[in-house]
Amino acid sequence: MPSGEGSTPRNGTQRIRGWRGWSLRLRLTVLTATLLCVTLAVGAVALTTVLSRSRVAALDGIARDRAVTIAALAADDRLPAALPVAEPREIAQLLDASGLVIASSPNASRTLPVLVPTDLAALRSTAGDGVLVTTATTTYDDAARVAVRATTYRGAPVTVVATVPLAEVRGLLGALSVSLVVVVPLLTALLAWVIWLVLGRALLPVEQMRRAAAQVARSGGPGSLPVREADDELGALARTLNEMLDRLEGAAARQRTFTADAAHELRSPLAAVRASIDVARAHPDAYSTAELAADLEGEVLRMQALVDDLLLLARVGSAPVVRTAIDLGHLAHDALADARPVDGIGVEVVGSGSALGEAASVGRVVRNLVDNALRHASSRVLVTVDDGSVTVEDDGRGVPEPDRERVFERFVRLDEARERDAGGSGLGLAIAREVAREQGGDVALTESALGGLRASLRVPVDGVPAAPRGVTPET
Repeated sequence: MPSGEGSTPRNGTQRIRGWRGWSLRLRLTVLTATLLCVTLAVGAVALTTVLSRSRVAALDGIARDRAVTIAALAADDRLPAALPVAEPREIAQLLDASGLVIASSPNASRTLPVLVPTDLAALRSTAGDGVLVTTATTTYDDAARVAVRATTYRGAPVTVVATVPLAEVRGLLGALSVSLVVVVPLLTALLAWVIWLVLGRALLPVEQMRRAAAQVARSGGPGSLPVREADDELGALARTLNEMLDRLEGAAARQRTFTADAAHELRSPLAAVRASIDVARAHPDAYSTAELAADLEGEVLRMQALVDDLLLLARVGSAPVVRTAIDLGHLAHDALADARPVDGIGVEVVGSGSALGEAASVGRVVRNLVDNALRHASSRVLVTVDDGSVTVEDDGRGVPEPDRERVFERFVRLDEARERDAGGSGLGLAIAREVAREQGGDVALTESALGGLRASLRVPVDGVPAAPRGVTPET
């Protein structure tokens, strides 16, 4: 089937086209550049408006001051031959009641008024005795700021008209607009290029993590993501992802170990079950159903216990530990109650204490240690409880010092305990140590004062970690 828009590739991710299909770097660059362009355009419009208004206000002040000055000169009959002006193309005239020119600035006509009579009459009626400043079309310019002031000259009413052209302002604004039209796109393009480079450097650690994650996915094995030296968000992300990869690898390792252990250890009981069934099938008269059931029951119970132990080991470390306050003395008594009694062996629990951990898990460790002591004791088992520790001692043959670490390996049974009914499956101490370490503690073996073996469980107390791994508690 041909692949089209909306199709799903083999890796399970759906193709997305358009804006969402762009890379994060490109989207951030385009978005940031667009916002910058809009900001610059708004700033250019605001700058143009402010400059236009400020310049027009300045021209208004010039025209107003010129009209007031000339009106004062006319009222005092001190008019010069040419009316004073200062700004380029500024024009000043003194007009009589009929609109004829009485006096003018050097750059204005002495016969042609700057305003036509109709416009002048309208401005006179609006201005009154004050100074009126407005924009109007004059004889000399298309548009100018015009100031009108009524006064008297030699006893007759006259009008002062001062104009400043707007051509200069319009030229300035036009040049500014053209420059901004060119500058804004160029500046936006420059900033977009800089943003592209900066984002490339900022997202480089993300790309490195992606490549490392892809390598881990391709290899299907353990691996880790590169961690930045800087303690920032990307470094925290890399550490969190590495913790997740470690947990996933741990889960995969537990699964592989469980599969290998189950395949190895279940072979013997399954073979025994199959042999019993074959014998019963071949000799139905000599092998009764009751005998077959009795033989199968032991193997089935053995397989059940083995599978339970393997599943427990497989679950160790698969979930976070929720620690609560636990009574170690109570757990020790419960472990003795659940233990399989052995004739001729006395068990004693002394002391009391508390710790932090999961009651069920710590209780399983104590029960395994008690079972192990009962299996190898000659006549006595002593359980000593204290804050953060449970010590189980027996008076058996003990374990030689070279073998005290080896017995914590899975399915390890010493020569004296090779028989299944005596030595078990070889998982008791392995379970005890792995569960104890999951709880933040440990289990160590030393020589007991009773003559046999001393198994010491250490667990955290009030948030204080127990003895580190590999450290043997003091006897």
